[in-house]
Amino acid sequence: MSKKENLKTIYDFKSIEQKWQDRWLNDATYRVSTDSSKEKYYVLEMFPYPSGRIHMGHVRNYSIGDVVARYKRLRGFNVLHPMGWDSFGLPAENAAIKNDSHPARWTYDNIDYMRNQLRQLGLSYDWDREIATCNPKYYKWEQKIFLEMYKKGLVYQKTTTVNWCNSCRTVLANEQVIEGTCWRCDEQVQAREMSGWFFKITAYAEELLDDLDKLKGWPDKVVTMQRNWIGKSTGLQCDFPVVGFEEKLSIFTTRPDTIFGVTFMSIAPEHPLLDTLLTENPRENEIRDFCQRIIHEKQQQSNEDLLEKEGIFTGCYCVNPFNGDKVPVFVANFVLMAYGTGAVMAVPAHDQRDFEFARKYDLDVKPVVIPEGTELSGEAMEEASVEYGRLAHSGTFNGLDSNDAKQRIVEFAKAEGFGDTHITYRLRDWGISRQRYWGAPIPMVLCAECGVQPVPVSQLPVTLPEDREAQQGDCAPLHQRSAFYETSCPRCNGPAKRETDTMDTFVESSWYFARYASPRFTDGPLNKEEASYWLPVDQYIGGVEHAILHLLYSRFFTKVLRDLDYLSIDEPFTNLLTQGMVIKDGAKMSKSKGNVVDPNDLIGEYGADTTRLFSLFAAPPEKDLEWNAKGVEGCFRFLNRIYRFIESHMEVITSAGGMDEERFTAADRELHRKTHQTIKRVSHNIEQNFHFNTAISAVMELFNTLSSLSSIQKTEQPDPALIKEAVESLLILLSPMVPHFCSELWETIHAGKTIDGETWPGWDDEAAKEEELTIVVQVKGKVRSKLQVPADIDDASLEEMALTDENVLKFIAGTPVKKVIVVKKKLVNIVV
Repeated sequence: MSKKENLKTIYDFKSIEQKWQDRWLNDATYRVSTDSSKEKYYVLEMFPYPSGRIHMGHVRNYSIGDVVARYKRLRGFNVLHPMGWDSFGLPAENAAIKNDSHPARWTYDNIDYMRNQLRQLGLSYDWDREIATCNPKYYKWEQKIFLEMYKKGLVYQKTTTVNWCNSCRTVLANEQVIEGTCWRCDEQVQAREMSGWFFKITAYAEELLDDLDKLKGWPDKVVTMQRNWIGKSTGLQCDFPVVGFEEKLSIFTTRPDTIFGVTFMSIAPEHPLLDTLLTENPRENEIRDFCQRIIHEKQQQSNEDLLEKEGIFTGCYCVNPFNGDKVPVFVANFVLMAYGTGAVMAVPAHDQRDFEFARKYDLDVKPVVIPEGTELSGEAMEEASVEYGRLAHSGTFNGLDSNDAKQRIVEFAKAEGFGDTHITYRLRDWGISRQRYWGAPIPMVLCAECGVQPVPVSQLPVTLPEDREAQQGDCAPLHQRSAFYETSCPRCNGPAKRETDTMDTFVESSWYFARYASPRFTDGPLNKEEASYWLPVDQYIGGVEHAILHLLYSRFFTKVLRDLDYLSIDEPFTNLLTQGMVIKDGAKMSKSKGNVVDPNDLIGEYGADTTRLFSLFAAPPEKDLEWNAKGVEGCFRFLNRIYRFIESHMEVITSAGGMDEERFTAADRELHRKTHQTIKRVSHNIEQNFHFNTAISAVMELFNTLSSLSSIQKTEQPDPALIKEAVESLLILLSPMVPHFCSELWETIHAGKTIDGETWPGWDDEAAKEEELTIVVQVKGKVRSKLQVPADIDDASLEEMALTDENVLKFIAGTPVKKVIVVKKKLVNIVV
């Protein structure tokens, strides 16, 4: 029998884990309700898409959250730890088409399978709160929220140029276009004119930006990403009259101090004024062809900085209202219609992009801001000057410092009536319309007589049809299903057509965390009393890839729900942990790379506790975890060592009496000290930074001390009371990480009692103090001696002991000592 097989016969993880999973489920051990006598703690991992199987990334994410939940319960908190399913979306629809199935059936089958997998991991969820976003009982309330937002002016419909993914056959939000490709399928995105529904997230832009300062428990990286995405800019907006037309080109600039240096105007190819400029224009066809080509190229390349600067002269001019200069109007490929006004005043002397464009098309370069100690000539400049300085060639503003001139120029424009201070944001309104079947229907109808009308709340939910009459079977888009879209107008009762777009699936995930507070509430989206008790989420856990999309939308929805009087909070997540990826063979685990490790295989061979322990021990949670098969085996061996030790010392542990510190032996003191040091260290590791890896390492050190001191070869063994203290502390400290294992051993020691009913152990600082320390002494950077010293020794005494040590004196050999560096409680370095 191999050593591994022998271990398995000792630690029967399969029966132990099944026993505790059944008990936790049958007893509803982790069911929770509001309790004003307890401090609440809400821990939540980002809920999964029910793709069919969990992967090691899931195991790591959910194990981290479960450790936090179990730890907080032991600390006496009333812990909410729910789970659900982000179950609308394209993968279900595509899989259903491939398998000639209905997406609902495919989704719910996957949910059943994955729920069982999560239970096999021993995760302490309150399953009574489980939700699935594809359930009409969930999206009914989402539709109600939509209608209330519509009533408040936070939802509107417009025709616009959208991001179209031809593979997914749907529109994408700006945030879902990554480097010009679809975030889900990597297909190149195209531009298309379509009508769609939008959430007015820009109405909350300033609050979303300001409230980032409240997120002290979020990683700086995520806060910075959101701040940059919102992208606030303050500057001057003013109008340039177009020569020969009544229209004006409105521009926005953060550098009004350079406005006298404008030598041309750039507009986006989608600019609405272009149609006017091309009226009776002999180059109309040429310019329109150019615009279409640029629009297409910009969809292929989302980073405009990588595009070669290119433009075409429209043949039209506009007038700089500050100095009367007539400047040519170009269509340029670097101007974005979605940012600012879609028109950019070009100052080649002070903007590098404009400078390159001007040199390419032989346009004037006119310096108007001269940095101190320099002279600038437009003809001689080799690059733009972007530094601040004093104004020149700027009329009455000559000689002013750039910063002073900015405000004076804005005030002048305001007084003259052609400009004013303006704030703009990079953030765009959220387009939520999707042309797919498997999503929440948008509760609006179109009547030929009454126009667009909201569906009455009494008629919610508007549910998805389940017929197979359309050409694409179960997954045919709603616009192909007459039985769905043919309806009556709620206002005049005449014939009308339902909206056939469904909502972006990010809508469901933008408020699910709040629904967990009252998932069975039937009078509205949220029970405010329950929500006020549980929210905000105290600890949210998920991948950094959601830093903009999901987290920004969730923050927006929280503020909307507050303003609709459903919530009383401003921010949804107090603390955020973004865990690293699971890496194997130098790359993220994925089916395409062939480097996936199936958690089911690990659980079958080693058990859920070993699988959890490895995922927590291999790396700090915020770092990537490198897969290591030997690491899994090492975790398995560690648990078996503990199991064997407790089994062989059961009589000692169960018969132990009380402690008598006055009679402590050296072994007693060492074990007692190590136990309290470990409790302190593990508590700090979890509380301060969730570094479970170092917490587990500390428990391993405690066990090594315990097993060494308790060895039968030792003539002096610790008092049974201290062995019991160490074992009980070890089991409670490890129980959040390996709950089945610790629950079983605890029940073995304490018949009829469960470890879930215990409290987290405290530590005694006096007991944890070291009596002696080992201090390394270096001479010229090399270790020459080690000293055993009292733990409370001062630096001067330590220096004296080092300088008089026999081994040290050999290497000093009468050489003058230049410096002695004492690193407290660690080392002494002697420089000679």
